[in-house]
This record gives sequence, C-alpha cells and structure tokens, in this order.
Amino acid sequence: MAEDSLKGKNIEMIAKDIGDGYVFVSPLFLKRLDQEVLKKLLAAITKTMTFVRTEKFPTGDIDGIKRRNLRLSRLNSASTVIKHFAKERRWII
Repeated sequence: MAEDSLKGKNIEMIAKDIGDGYVFVSPLFLKRLDQEVLKKLLAAITKTMTFVRTEKFPTGDIDGIKRRNLRLSRLNSASTVIKHFAKERRWII
C-alpha cells in the first residue's frame, strides 16, 4: 500500500467520506489494511471529528444540526470499529 493513500485516495479524504456516509467501515473493509495504514486512518478520523466539532454550530437549523450529529456519529462508530479491530489483532494503535 502507498504511504498516504487507500484505494488510490488520500487517507484524509477517506475519513471525510466516512463522515459523509460514502464509505462504511467494517472488519471486512479493515482486513486488508496493515497496522500503519490503520493508525493513519484512525488519526485522520480523529482530526476530522475535531474539525467537525470546531465548525460553527448551526443554531436554529434543525437539518444542519442533524447532519452535524450524524457525521460525528459515523466518525465515532468508525473509530470504535477500528479500535476494536486492532484490539482483536493485538495491534497497538
């Protein structure tokens, strides 16, 4: 695998796609990744979560609040899946 790419895309863009719902993280998706790529993906997801949290909160915009919370939920669940997958493989991330 290339250092900063996954499926020919930048890892940070994959993290953004995870938040937007275009990429679903599952153990089958993670199975072909090595420990270093997994570590970089988790770091990118954490960075994306921080970016979403620092965006201006859409006060009064119900749909905007829903989208923000859904993005955070997707990123958080992906982070949890990655951590559990690494724990099963006894990898330190």
